[in-house]
Amino acid sequence: MKRATARLATEEPAWIKALILAVVATFLVLVLILPMVTVFVEALRRGVGPALEAIREPDAVAAMKLTLLTAAIAVPFNAFFGICAAWAVAKHEFRFKPFLITLIDLPFSVSPVVAGLIYVLVFGAQGWFGEWLIDHDIKIIFATPGIVLATVFVTFPFVARELIPLMQEQGVDEEEAAVSLGASGLRTFWSVTAPNIRWALLYGMLLCNARAMGEFGAVSVVSGHIRGMTNTMPLHVEILYNEYNFVGAFAVAGVLCGLAVVTLTLKTLLEVAQPHGRVGH
Repeated sequence: MKRATARLATEEPAWIKALILAVVATFLVLVLILPMVTVFVEALRRGVGPALEAIREPDAVAAMKLTLLTAAIAVPFNAFFGICAAWAVAKHEFRFKPFLITLIDLPFSVSPVVAGLIYVLVFGAQGWFGEWLIDHDIKIIFATPGIVLATVFVTFPFVARELIPLMQEQGVDEEEAAVSLGASGLRTFWSVTAPNIRWALLYGMLLCNARAMGEFGAVSVVSGHIRGMTNTMPLHVEILYNEYNFVGAFAVAGVLCGLAVVTLTLKTLLEVAQPHGRVGH
């Protein structure tokens, strides 16, 4: 009798399930699928030729190269930081652990525009280190280093946040066993820790890469919007759209959407390949 009552309490009627699925499907179509389809429709409105021409245009190519370069620098950096931070939080007890976790989460609560302004305040011509940088002919703001720094700031929690819960759940028993058998710290990491976190690490790097390629706010502040030099793909899309070059804007946006689809596909493959069907916690 109790089992039947529990089953009735946790199972909704068929019409409720159908309604929920209909609401979810409608939301996905209106908010996700329709905008994505619109991007490609607008990009191809005048045919494939103009869209390809917009993508091959020198400023667009420069924006793509800069976007990929920024992601190529930011993702490995954040992967290294994420591993170190997760190791410190999950495997060690120290006085300022809550403060470290708060710092890791800081980019989630700070507006990317504010993050960009902070870098301008620190490294800009009128900033704290502005005169020293000018004297040594070092350009950070309105140059590639500033774009990389801003991207690193807004993306560095992703890897750490994937690894910390997983490493906390795994505990330290296996590492302690390896050390007791004479393994060095580095050998313990590569032989014990790394195999246990590889799926979550890859998943976190994918999320970090997706955010790095699509970041707009912080990069917009520190880039200077110099065409062909400091414009990433999102910034180039904005410029083209403001110039009423809608085909060009949507063509470049289509490339960004394509990269997002590739990222989503890789994410799905990771989830399927992961032994227990879960990449992170």
